[in-house]
Amino acid sequence: MGPVTAAVLQLVALIGALALCYIPFGNYMAKVYSSDRHWRVEKWIYKGIGANPDTEMRWPAYLRGVLAFSAVSVLFLYLLMRLQGILPGSLGFSSVNPAQSFNTAVSFVTNTNWQSYYGEQTMGHVVQTAGLAVQNFVSAAVGIAVAVALVRGFARSRTGEIGNFWTDLVRGVIRILVPFAAIAAIILVACGAIQNFSGIHEVGQFLGGSQQWNGGAVASQEAIKELGTNGGGYFNANSAHPFENPTPFTNLFEIFLILLIPFSLTRTFGVMVGSVRQGYAILATMFAIWLGFVALMMWTEFAHHEGALQIAGGAMEGKEVRFGVGASSIFAVSTTLTSTGAVDSFHSSFTGLGGGINLLSMMLGEIAPGGTGSGLYGILIMAVIAVFIAGLMVGRTPEYLGKKIGSREIKLSAVYILITPALVLVFTSISMALPTPPHSMLNPGAHGFSEVLYAFTSAANNNGSAFAGLNANTDWYNTMTGLAMLFGRFLPMVFVLALAGSLAEQRPVPATAGTLRTEKPLFTGLLVGAILIITGLTYFPALALGPLAEGLAS
Repeated sequence: MGPVTAAVLQLVALIGALALCYIPFGNYMAKVYSSDRHWRVEKWIYKGIGANPDTEMRWPAYLRGVLAFSAVSVLFLYLLMRLQGILPGSLGFSSVNPAQSFNTAVSFVTNTNWQSYYGEQTMGHVVQTAGLAVQNFVSAAVGIAVAVALVRGFARSRTGEIGNFWTDLVRGVIRILVPFAAIAAIILVACGAIQNFSGIHEVGQFLGGSQQWNGGAVASQEAIKELGTNGGGYFNANSAHPFENPTPFTNLFEIFLILLIPFSLTRTFGVMVGSVRQGYAILATMFAIWLGFVALMMWTEFAHHEGALQIAGGAMEGKEVRFGVGASSIFAVSTTLTSTGAVDSFHSSFTGLGGGINLLSMMLGEIAPGGTGSGLYGILIMAVIAVFIAGLMVGRTPEYLGKKIGSREIKLSAVYILITPALVLVFTSISMALPTPPHSMLNPGAHGFSEVLYAFTSAANNNGSAFAGLNANTDWYNTMTGLAMLFGRFLPMVFVLALAGSLAEQRPVPATAGTLRTEKPLFTGLLVGAILIITGLTYFPALALGPLAEGLAS
């Protein structure tokens, strides 16, 4: 069997598995966030944090809950890393320095999981399990909660109430992430991923020196790392490491986990707004972009005129030989089109155009299908923009799901889509203009520029993957990427929740003959076009200086 055929078969199997889970899992999540009953363990948590789970919140109160919880999480994780040297289970590692502690705390709380350190040489068992793994759960739950709040804004009318943040947070962790991550961890252990709390072992002599490995609760963290679209690896090699990702089956299974919640949330959206066809329209948009990018990535990595690459069956540099070009291409697109950031190959070693596809995937706003929650609310914002554009074309007040898209709604949506590009381009330009930050670039020219552009694109979009040729473990990059992650995560949430409150206050508008049918293929095409055009106009000059220039020169 040829490598291309194997890649296509893996892609078909992946799509089939996602299709089987789409309806039951999407319906289950809709039931979780619509139920008025509380589990006993949830009541204990509400009592412990002093929250009333039955109190509805308007959007400012919901936002305060998001920001307060996240601020406490950053502080806790920061202190845990700063105190690591005196904690048990530290494996002899010292406390993490302040700049890197800040960067890592922000990274995991914002669901970015950017890592400017070697995991197996920096973090002990306590930080990994009580700190990083916990944030993998709760940061994902925060994203889903904000998405559900926006869905309620579309579903409700004549009220400014969009739910209760604490209820949504706890249910997301207890009813969705913990049980499904536990099942996934058991599967990974059965397939060879490690799960222990062993210390550091010397495993042999190599070129006169010894090789050292440390164990850890790897399978459990790997499961929620992918299911929650987090991405932070226990080891520096991330999902290319055999302790995290032992076989081609686990590689495909991890891709499945990455895509499961983001795709299924479109079904949740359709059920909660009372029209599953609306959910299918959003799903079709996400799927069309994802499949198109996977096909394009495979083409760029398989198709080469150079003799060495033809003999190897594709651009094998930086690819894990257990998985090959096809599986690595599917993984790379899936991880950059979501907010996962996990890698099973070296993105900096992709072809110039392949690296550009990874960059563009993040620049879309990671909405196809995007992260846990963030992908859904991101594409719904783009849907609001699309119906506004359609309204301008025909001279009609735009409507979406029975809600008028007036000046307030379009201003909130417009600011949302401008925040992340502004962060990416401003931080990249400053880093290239100052004398010291460019010294962190491993490569000169277009590829070196791509390393810096990739870093801030990944940080501001809360992805976490990297062109690892860049030495990001400096005070400058730890601080600037930390700020990009903070602003890129929480500033958009302000406008998402404000939009949710504005929509919830409206009276429903009855559909007429002139209403744009947003569940039809025409709207799906319009939405895909709006996403690609807006992103292209925003980022084309930067892409032309980096991956496009490199790809055309090779």
